[in-house]
Amino acid sequence: MSFATSTIGGYLDDLAAKIPAPGGGAVAALHAAQAAALVAMVARYTTRAKDADNRPAIDRIIAAADAARARALALADADADAFTAVGAAYKLPRTTDEETAARDRAIEAALLEAARVPAAVVAEADEIVSLATDLLPIGNPNVVTDIGAAADAARSAAASSRLNIAINVASLADHHASEFEPVLRRIEEILARADALHADVVSAIAR
Repeated sequence: MSFATSTIGGYLDDLAAKIPAPGGGAVAALHAAQAAALVAMVARYTTRAKDADNRPAIDRIIAAADAARARALALADADADAFTAVGAAYKLPRTTDEETAARDRAIEAALLEAARVPAAVVAEADEIVSLATDLLPIGNPNVVTDIGAAADAARSAAASSRLNIAINVASLADHHASEFEPVLRRIEEILARADALHADVVSAIAR
């Protein structure tokens, strides 16, 4: 299944089914994709004649948000593939020492990839929060709430990715797990920035 061509109903049916994928990792990636789409939408509503002075910044935000959306959508597919690979690795035979060693290597490689995909989602969430933050002061005030919704979706992408990184890292050796420590620290900062942006949007509505 490709998330780019799946219907929303078909995706939700698969998500609700007793099948290995899609799961929480794909959900996190799609949160990021939706956040990027919201940022792009607000930016496209900010191309009025009165926005001419900000047009270079708006064009930059549109291009960056569209690219982030495409990457996040691809990461949803990558997460489903990675999770499927983990399950396949655990099913490999281990009747001999050679088979056991090969299975262990396959599991390790699959778990690493399964952790690296949500780490990449975190990077997308980080950029999207930055784009939304840049957009808020210049964005069309008639759709300012969608900037807040983008912040919330990006926050969910980062927070959910933290869970998916953690569950895979828990089964890895320490020297592999250390690869993800900077990402896990980065998530805390993303959540704080997203919360601050949400609060700024609430303040903008109240004015």
